[in-house]
Amino acid sequence: MKSLQTTFVIFSFFYSLDVLVLSSRTISSDPCDPTAQQDPRTLRADQLTVLINGYSESRIPLLQSIVTTYAASSLVSSILVLWGNPSTPSQTLAQLAHNLTHSSFGFNSISLIRQSSNSLNNRFLPRPSIKTRAVLVCDDDVEVDSKSFEFAFKMWGSNPDRLIGFFVRSHDIDLSKKEWIYTMHPDKYSIMLTKFMILKSKYLFQYSCARGPVMANMRKIVDKMHNCEDILMNFVVADEVNAGPILVGAKRARDWGDARNDHDHMDGQGRRGLIGEVAQVGLSSRKEKHRKRRGECIGEFHRVLGRMPLRYSYGKVVDSVGEQGLCQKGGKLVLCDQS
Repeated sequence: MKSLQTTFVIFSFFYSLDVLVLSSRTISSDPCDPTAQQDPRTLRADQLTVLINGYSESRIPLLQSIVTTYAASSLVSSILVLWGNPSTPSQTLAQLAHNLTHSSFGFNSISLIRQSSNSLNNRFLPRPSIKTRAVLVCDDDVEVDSKSFEFAFKMWGSNPDRLIGFFVRSHDIDLSKKEWIYTMHPDKYSIMLTKFMILKSKYLFQYSCARGPVMANMRKIVDKMHNCEDILMNFVVADEVNAGPILVGAKRARDWGDARNDHDHMDGQGRRGLIGEVAQVGLSSRKEKHRKRRGECIGEFHRVLGRMPLRYSYGKVVDSVGEQGLCQKGGKLVLCDQS
């Protein structure tokens, strides 16, 4: 197994006589060191760790709001804000750390980690501070209501080997061009997006450290394309369990990075003017180019792996009988009552 050296900066903050004292320290470590991994028997199953990917300084107000929401949940063990923009001034991150601790209801398990590079692979590093069996990997521009978050985690508890979330896409093949494409289907899906993805923390190690040169080459594709880390995680999990992800219905899951938000005026909480700016900096805003690039990723992953592990799933799990989709009854997924 090749050693994967990673350098990052953790911003630590504490208070003395109401004065914020902030220090930063650079840590160089190998996240794939087996001795650094938590004993699976000690990991908590009743809570999860939230991994929020941050990059754009213009989205910091929204990021703070999202962290505050998760910090208020009893299901959250800790929150790691993974800052992937190396050019952000340290003082900006110091202010962010200050704001996070002030706006999070006394929740003290928040870490702001400055990555040493902007590699999207970093969001899946198996960090020693993760002490839960499940992690939520999410973006800094997606807001989810608390009830939907709780239901999604409940569904993961019933299906711990699967990817659970609210945003899905599909792979398919263009027969005329004989190439894989990235698309959406009305009745099936095979890719769970990291806008909101609950998964077993074990998969972080599988993604970052296991499977030798084949997986290393696929991670290099992510770095080359600066995209597709979510697709690669879907490859990893589908190859492990031979099953697709599970789509969960949400009462409110707002993706502020979606360019369609440009047509909105206000979200009901006074965020007028924020929508267009957030959409502009989103990686997914240029739809056609984005889809083409992700289709290329699927083709490259297939080429390197030598097989296509992605599997289709059908339907949507919902939290109440009477809604279209699948419902949970007695621990089993059944068709909801359509009467």
